[in-house]
Amino acid sequence: MRAIDAGILICGECHQLNRLTGDEPVHCSRCGAVVHDRRPNSIARTWALLITAAILYIPANLLPIMTVNFLGSGIPSTIMEGVTELIHADMIPIAAVVFIASIVVPTFKLVGITLLLYSVQRHQPMSAKQRIVMYRFIEWIGRWSMLDIFVIATLVALVRFGNLATIEAGPGAAAFATVVVLTMLAAVTFDPRLIWDNTDMDENDD
Repeated sequence: MRAIDAGILICGECHQLNRLTGDEPVHCSRCGAVVHDRRPNSIARTWALLITAAILYIPANLLPIMTVNFLGSGIPSTIMEGVTELIHADMIPIAAVVFIASIVVPTFKLVGITLLLYSVQRHQPMSAKQRIVMYRFIEWIGRWSMLDIFVIATLVALVRFGNLATIEAGPGAAAFATVVVLTMLAAVTFDPRLIWDNTDMDENDD
């Protein structure tokens, strides 16, 4: 049984449980915020953020994200070109971090949130357990999304050896940072309670 079926609502601000009384708007007994059974327009807002992030992900990968200069010369590099440059500079651990955080994580978040939205809207044969595990993993991995931007910012600040070696951030870094923020907001905007609304309860017990 869902909490809403028992007449219980959770406050989105302080997570206090509140009893549903009639058709009047419910205010949280702890913080006074208006309590909704589900986040208003959750799916529409999540789609809007996700589509915007997907559009910006294209320039984030095509535009230079950084420029690695050695001995006074260097050319702007995209994410993949930057990874290659870091490998050639024997910075393999940093290259691995940039690749995972810049390619693997954002792609997984975009695909994962899309699958969640599609399965909830279209009632796809995907169990609630599978959906909630995916959602929790997306939430967990979101905290590492800015890691590569942090690495680039650190490299820009630390790698300053005149004409010997320097690293400069490119316009792709700004586009990518925007993608990261939008995907994080999309994960927050999506209401996980919709997962249980669109799943057969008998199927969840299997």
